Amino acid sequence: MAEILTKSRARNIFYGGSIFFVVIFVLLTVQSHRFIVKTSTAGMELSEAVVLGKHVWERNSCINCHTIHGEGAYFAPEVGNVMTRWDVQDEPEEAYEMLDGWMKSQPSGVEGRRQMPFFDLTEEETRGLAEFLRWADQTDTQGWPPNDAG
Repeated sequence: MAEILTKSRARNIFYGGSIFFVVIFVLLTVQSHRFIVKTSTAGMELSEAVVLGKHVWERNSCINCHTIHGEGAYFAPEVGNVMTRWDVQDEPEEAYEMLDGWMKSQPSGVEGRRQMPFFDLTEEETRGLAEFLRWADQTDTQGWPPNDAG
């Protein structure tokens, strides 16, 4: 004979199921956290120079034209892997010199061509931006975006 579901049995099923799924959620959260900590994608330390470079990036709205790791506007080149394309990802001084030279050559003055505006950055800001781009370049993005074209 079938048993009748009483109020107390229904309440016990509800509370028991709720507790069961909260425990499962907590266990999955702990497991995810351990996995993320073990498989960090950071390729270099988050230094003060990197933080300064990120602030320069944000203050000048670079993402309005450039993409970084595929995020942003597609008006100008991807810069998340620019240090690899310039072959200076492991050399902080060379990265700074390349970026400084590039920034100083902009805008080109060629009519009808997309041009980067002139940003009057200090040497410290340019070094910070170079470090931020090196940091972004050394982040493990699992092969995205491809480094084919410059």
